[in-house]
This record gives sequence, structure tokens and C-alpha cells, in this order.
Amino acid sequence: MSYADDIFIRMCEDILEHGTSTEGEAVRPHWEDGTPAYTIKQFGVVNRYDLSKEFPLITLRKTALKSATDEILWIWQKKSNNIHDLHSHIWDEWADEDGSIGKAYGYQLGVKHQYKEGMMDQVDRVIWDLKHNPFSRRIMTNIYVHQDLHEMNLYPCAYSVTFNVTQKPGDDKLTLNAILNQRSQDILAANNWNVAQYAVLVHMMAQVCDMKVGELVHVIADAHIYDRHIPIIRELIRRPTYPAPTFWLNPEITDFYQFTREDVRVENYVTGEQIKDIPIAI
Repeated sequence: MSYADDIFIRMCEDILEHGTSTEGEAVRPHWEDGTPAYTIKQFGVVNRYDLSKEFPLITLRKTALKSATDEILWIWQKKSNNIHDLHSHIWDEWADEDGSIGKAYGYQLGVKHQYKEGMMDQVDRVIWDLKHNPFSRRIMTNIYVHQDLHEMNLYPCAYSVTFNVTQKPGDDKLTLNAILNQRSQDILAANNWNVAQYAVLVHMMAQVCDMKVGELVHVIADAHIYDRHIPIIRELIRRPTYPAPTFWLNPEITDFYQFTREDVRVENYVTGEQIKDIPIAI
């Protein structure tokens, strides 16, 4: 099995066996029919993926890498908060009549801030620091901006990334690592999707900054499985698993703003049957 499969299976088993149920509590999410969407959850899940050894795609079912890449570029490259700039429809439930999700996600990354070196947004600041001051302990982004929460149609789930550079003995290049902090995650619908897209982001940042990829550490404050997802998860984690696929990123791209979803692909990606029509709590 892929290492991502192993992590996913063990995480799901732990949540199901030792998690806390929110059934009967006052919860915000609900199903389309208006029924409260309860969860069984685990606090403080931490998963580590060594991107230098394997690209973290589960094989239990297919993760749509190009669509995941499209969303991460929508947020980090286009710095958009409008669903019309996105090829998929995953944000449609939270968009207004103009397609906006409010001052959330890409909007926050596009806001320019004053630094000693001049005005930069958070993404450009990360790239500048990685190129000019790679051993800084301050290379991070944060889109959970309290003053703007009332103008966000959905509070950010994956809200902060901290980049950290190391160097392995004997290597001529530096190694780029990252921590993704997430306040909340729907394990069935979003776990490997988020892992894959931030793994892509680390690969992209490493390439444009002439570094090697290292670890992606995923920290989830509230890792949960929705009540209607429990039987799906139980079936999913009993499936056969396969070796991890081979990841390819277009080596010709040296400018982060030139990447497209067509610049990523995986080879030898064998998976179980896709799960269709997963109910999504809103």
C-alpha cells in the first residue's frame, strides 16, 4: 500500500474507535434535508508525509489530482475568491449570486502588506523569503483574519502554512518542509484532497526556489467523520491497497505564477472504485 493509505486507514480506525460523538449537541452543519450533521471526531491529529520518498495519494479510491491542483492554484496563485475562476463546483454552495465567497481564502492571500522590503502579499513574501532568507523561522501564511470573518461565507478550514528549510548532510540543495494547520476537516470528503494539493504546493515552491522537497506535516484540530459517512468509511478502509503512484511536475517551470493544473500528473496510479455522490454537510 502507499504510505498515505496506511496513514488514512489508521487515522480513520482511531477516530471510529476512540472518537467523541457530537450527536444530540448543538451543531452548525446540516444536511441538505435540514437534518443536523453530527460527527465522530478526534482532537489534534498529526500526520507526517515525506514527499522525498512518496507522493501522498491514497489508492483506496482515486483523488482527482488535477482538480485538487486547480483549487490550490485558485487560492495561492490567482488569489481568487470567485468560483468563476475555478473549474470545479466544490465551492458553489458558499458562493453568492456573483460567485464570490466573500473575503476568504484567496482574497486574504492577495492582500498586500507593508514589509521593510516593500509592499507584498503573503504568497510573494513566502517566495521572497525562501529565495533570500531561507533559514528564517517566520515564513508563513495565515488567512484566518478575525476582522474579516463576518464577510466570509465560510471560515477557512486550512488556514495557515508554515514553511521551514533544512539541509541534509552532503546535499548541495536545501530542503523545503511545510506544516499545514487545519482547524477542521471532513475526513471522507477532504482529507486526501487537502494533503495532495498542499503536497503539490510544496513541490512547486521547492522547484521555483531551487530546493528539494522534504516533509509535509498536517495538523488537524478537529478531524471528523460525519454520521452519514461512517458506513462509507468502514467499507473504504477495508479495500485492497496499491503502491503509490509516481508524481511528475513540469521541470520547465521556474516561476510560480506560470504553473497550471496541466503541469502536474501521476503515473501508475492504480486505485479502488471511486465513491460517487458523497453527501456534503453545509
